[in-house]
Amino acid sequence: MEMRVTVDRIEEGTAVLLVREAETDAILWPIGVLPEGVREGMILKIRVEPDEEATHAAKERVESLLKKLVSKGP
Repeated sequence: MEMRVTVDRIEEGTAVLLVREAETDAILWPIGVLPEGVREGMILKIRVEPDEEATHAAKERVESLLKKLVSKGP
């Protein structure tokens, strides 16, 4: 999924992005992870997609930790 947002303003290291076209929904985004030179009024494209590999790895890590906790017992 791809969406376009307008950089409404930048406050204390956070960009307020308004989802186009209506621009009624706002997203707070750390300025440090936006491209260098982003400034108010710019329109950005944001791509959102599942990361199956990272999701699977996180799930395995949590399951492993749970097994360790359960095996220790009271």
